[in-house]
Amino acid sequence: MTMQNLLPEPPPTLLADQPEAREALTKTLEAEADPAEVAARYPAYCAAWATLAERALAAGQIIQAYAYARTGYHRGLDQLRKSGWRGHGPVPWSHEPNQGFLRSLNALGRAAAQIGESDEAARCAQFLRDCDPAAADALS
Repeated sequence: MTMQNLLPEPPPTLLADQPEAREALTKTLEAEADPAEVAARYPAYCAAWATLAERALAAGQIIQAYAYARTGYHRGLDQLRKSGWRGHGPVPWSHEPNQGFLRSLNALGRAAAQIGESDEAARCAQFLRDCDPAAADALS
């Protein structure tokens, strides 16, 4: 016998846009400057933390990548909860303000795998897929 979930899927959670922070990060990246300045000015902006984590991963700085990614992940969780997220439900990749959180989550899983935290890496990969399979596909 197959059990059917009678509860509706929660609506997608869409994080608020942060245009000033987005513009600052865009200008910083275009100037090939350090995104740490953007993270310091806009510490709630997950895309800045995700960028720092991804750059650290690419440079082989795994501990720094882990720390940056964890910061972006936790800042994103705070924002998701403020936006009505209750621990499950879609967080669409197609909504650009969600991408910083999803990129941080992906980077956290990658860094965790590289320091031998295989359980955490697996949880991050599953959480990313649960948020939006398109995010997992885009970031793989």
